[in-house]
Amino acid sequence: MSKPFYITTAIDYVNGQPHLGHAYEKIITDVIARARRSLGQEVFFLTGLDEHGQKVQQAAQADGKTPQAYCDGLAADWQAFAQKLELTNNDFVRTTQPRHKEFVQAILAKLHAAGEFYTATYKGFYSPKEETFLTEKDRRPDGTFDPSYGQVIELEETNYWFKLQAHQQWLIDYIEANPSFVQPDYRRNEVLGFLKNNTLEDLCISRPLARLNWGIPLPFDKDYVTYVWFDALVNYISIPAAHGDPLSGLGSGISVLGTDPKPQTPDAKPQTQLWPADIHIIGKDILKFHAVYWPIMLKAMGLPLPKQILVHGWWQKDGAKMSKSTGNVVDPVAVIAEWGVDAFRFYVVRELAIGPDGNWTDDGFKSRYTAELANGLGNLVNRSLSMLKRYRNGIVPARHDELAPDAAKVVADTQALLEQSDLQGALQSIWQLVNRANQYVDQTKPFSLAKDPAQAQRLDEVLYNLAETCRVLAVLLWPFIPGTATKIFAQLGLPGSPDKFSAASWGGLPAGHTISDPAPLFPRKEV
Repeated sequence: MSKPFYITTAIDYVNGQPHLGHAYEKIITDVIARARRSLGQEVFFLTGLDEHGQKVQQAAQADGKTPQAYCDGLAADWQAFAQKLELTNNDFVRTTQPRHKEFVQAILAKLHAAGEFYTATYKGFYSPKEETFLTEKDRRPDGTFDPSYGQVIELEETNYWFKLQAHQQWLIDYIEANPSFVQPDYRRNEVLGFLKNNTLEDLCISRPLARLNWGIPLPFDKDYVTYVWFDALVNYISIPAAHGDPLSGLGSGISVLGTDPKPQTPDAKPQTQLWPADIHIIGKDILKFHAVYWPIMLKAMGLPLPKQILVHGWWQKDGAKMSKSTGNVVDPVAVIAEWGVDAFRFYVVRELAIGPDGNWTDDGFKSRYTAELANGLGNLVNRSLSMLKRYRNGIVPARHDELAPDAAKVVADTQALLEQSDLQGALQSIWQLVNRANQYVDQTKPFSLAKDPAQAQRLDEVLYNLAETCRVLAVLLWPFIPGTATKIFAQLGLPGSPDKFSAASWGGLPAGHTISDPAPLFPRKEV
């Protein structure tokens, strides 16, 4: 059995509410996961929450709750958010779960025994907000620190440090030898530029218990907890381990890490190898953690690296940074409540390619909804099936292949783009078929053909081509707007969901089949 396609989002910091950026990352990951399943691959899709650290501890105290109770309350909101986006994740990790914490401690013990950590006293600047140590290089030209760091304090503290610098040249060589490891290319070049132009600082992987108690204790020193980022990154392998992944590359398996693999009985399911991840989907703000810290951590553990880190940009609103204080925000839940989840999913994928920053405008959203969903796809499906119902009592005529070449090209192009994770390009490809079919209606004028009995055969041909195009579109659209794709299938009188890409081959609608009643997919709204 082949290895499942393993894809992850970054795990979100629990101390806050979901916003547009979170929604975008989760949706593009879900589209890729659905597309891969549609193409016949087994997929494991992981998302979840990062729940440790100083910010959580402080917020819980301010709220009069224990950190765990505080996290439990917010976790329910985040899980409900994932459901609202109609994600198909296979697991939802919380870093407070025992399955994760035990694995992190086993990793820490292994690396400590291997001599990858040392103790040293740091004296300098520290950002409590970002939970990170700062150096003079982090100052702006005027001597101040960026406001994103919050209040910067001076700190003297002894901690454990991870030997990042020792692996710097290895990482440069690896990234240069594997150009697809970080994508898009300009993000790869950004990482290489950072590594080649800076001496890599070793990473502090602990915090004293006296200052921070909300974290995973170091197994070799009871007076410390682990740094939240070291803890968080390990989720990508702790969850595969919890699912029985033998973690190839660790010698005798996960027992090396102190966790005995489940005994295999004759009727037991074979172990599933998930690692290495096929794609990590992350935002550009955490590129250093994933493209520098994480590969070096994995090398030190003796594990293979993920195949690709795919980096997306940030969203602005009306050309400006989003800010709650100014009201310049987009509430995904509110948009979904008004316009539907498929309209929201469509817009964020159609509007923004994976890589650059994007700009949300309410007018832009309404425009795409009206032009591409209501007047484009929705109008095509509704008038095609309504005419079949009106002129042929909903009975599909004999097969005809006039639009088959157009459909075949779009199917082939879309598959290639999906395999490259070019989601915006795939939607653009699909809309070529939407536009072609709408043009076909205008050119053939089936409503005129229906008035002339001598044109009955030609009307049959046109109606078949339109109905079959709607069926093909449902298959192509399922990864992006699954609810709408399933509705198209239902209106065609077809069972189940259009979740198999192979069904996009022309001719799947049999002659004599009776469709169901058509209904608007995207009702027009006053905009």
